[in-house]
Parts: sequence; C-alpha cells; structure tokens
Amino acid sequence: MTTGKHDDDRARAEQTAQKQRRLQDEQDRLDSRKGGSSGGGQQDAAQTGAREHPEPPMPGQKLEKPGEESELDPRPQFMAPDYQGSEKLRGMSAIVTGGDSGIGRAVAVLFAREGANVSIIYLNEHEDAKETCRHIEAEGRRAICIPGDVKNPTFCRDAVRQTIEAFGQLDILVNNAAFQEHAASLEDISDERFDETMRTNIYGYFYMARAALPHLKPGSSIINTGSVTGLRGQGELLDYSTTKGAIHAFTMSLASNLAKKEIRVNAVAPGPVWTPLNPADRQPEQLESFGKSAELGRPAQPEELSPAYVFLASPVCSSYITGIVLPVTGTPG
Repeated sequence: MTTGKHDDDRARAEQTAQKQRRLQDEQDRLDSRKGGSSGGGQQDAAQTGAREHPEPPMPGQKLEKPGEESELDPRPQFMAPDYQGSEKLRGMSAIVTGGDSGIGRAVAVLFAREGANVSIIYLNEHEDAKETCRHIEAEGRRAICIPGDVKNPTFCRDAVRQTIEAFGQLDILVNNAAFQEHAASLEDISDERFDETMRTNIYGYFYMARAALPHLKPGSSIINTGSVTGLRGQGELLDYSTTKGAIHAFTMSLASNLAKKEIRVNAVAPGPVWTPLNPADRQPEQLESFGKSAELGRPAQPEELSPAYVFLASPVCSSYITGIVLPVTGTPG
C-alpha cells in the first residue's frame, strides 16, 4: 500500500470519528431537553472471578466518541493475570477489529498469550492501539496497528492484505468494532445515525468477513461480537440492538455457508462490559448504575470475556462448534 493510501485511510477514519462525535452531541442535546433516564437494579454485586472487579456505583464520566480507554476511570481490567497460556493458537495469526481497547484489547492479549500474532484494526484511537500492540509484543508475539474505517470495503481488503504481508497467513477474524448511541425515542434516531450504526456494525462485519475469506484455510474461524441486546432487545438502543440481532443471524447463516469449507463461525454475546463504549454513550449520572441490573450486580471486565474468544478460536477447544451465539451476560438464560 502506498503512503498516500495510508493517509487516505487515516483521513477517512478521522472524518468518521468526527461524525460520531457530532451524533453524540446531538443526542446529548436531546437528553438535556428531556431530562435523560436512570439506571435500575438494587442487588449487590457478586465477585466470581479470579480477582476482585469494580462494582457499582461506577464513577460518573463522559468520553468523547469513539472513546479512549486511557481516559477511562477506573481503567478496564484486560490482562487476565491468572490466565495461563498453553499454545492453543500456536502458529496462527488473527485480525481483531476494534482491537485498540475494551473487549478487543483483552482478546488480542490472550490470543498473543496463546501463541498468535495479532493485527489490530481501529478507527483513530492511536495511543490506545499502540498500547495494545505493546502488550501483544510483551507476550512474545508480533503486532501491527492498522487505522481505518470498516465501513469502507476497500480499507477492509487492504487491512487483510497488510496482515498477510506481515504474518504470511490469516487464521482468525474477530469482528468487534461497533458504534453505539442511545436514544429515548425512535423519533430521535436520524437517518444519518441509523446509517452509521448499520454500516459500522453490520456492513463492517460483512466486509471484513468477505475480505478475509479467500485467505482462510480449513480449521480457521470467524468470531463476531454480538450482544445481550441482540438476544433480548434494549428500549434505548433500538438501532444498536437491531444490528446485534442481525449479527447473530449473520453468524448462524455464515456458519452454514462455510461449513463445507471447514471454517467455523461463532459469536459471543456480552452483557454490560466496562469499556469506552458506554461512557462514550451515556450521561455521567446514568453510568453510575451501569451493570447493576445484571444478575451478578456489576459490569463485566474485558478479561472476563476474552477467554470465550480463545475457546471459540482454538481448534483444540471447539472444533465441533459452529453457528452458536455464546452468551456471557452475567445473567441466567
């Protein structure tokens, strides 16, 4: 790829980030007129992990879209220090979209700990992406950071090409990049916002899968990030929930389509997770109760999601699993 093409991808990514911030500002103005909404749930938080995780009330804060993890307080727990790698992904290479922060960062770190080289696809959160790549390299694996907008099919093809050039192969695609902005009413969702959500969350997954497919071999896998909102709906995330339901259907359909090629396709459906996504969406006072309505009474940390992605990516763990949506929601059912 020429330097000019790299610059074009960066410029388009910055334009998308600016548009997302403008959509965020529009919703903030609507919230200020309507008085916003409050969270729910009263139960105490359960500490069920290998180490203690933060619980509500979470500190009220607001991040500017797309959201920098370095600005989030407390910082998300993504290192999974008690997780011991066992070469489940030895000799493989992976792409993780939205890999600069949140779930994507946690997945990238564990993939590296299991032996995979990782390509990080992100919008314009350059410092977050560099930090993720440093953690991958600290695990003894190779990492590259590729900024750009997954709504652009040309960029998706170029990102796959850069990954192949860097690592010589592609074995795992994790579609994880997402745009989310709440709305109290269907009437609040403009055509522009609806288009941004659909194109980022659905088109981006489709474009990345299509670009990756010619390079995937038997035994490779695609993992899509769905959501509990795609399973149960969410009244103030109408467009986002719609995309996540579509991602679940895309996962099952693509799994059927690729079964004869011996490529598995699965999804993980997280519940509330402490990442930049929600502080870049909700008002500070709403964020304080984030995750409290889950049965475990708190939001998950990214390191509590990432082992599920390792499980679904690894042929030694899940060779007979395809077309599933694995809920990791902190709630039964």
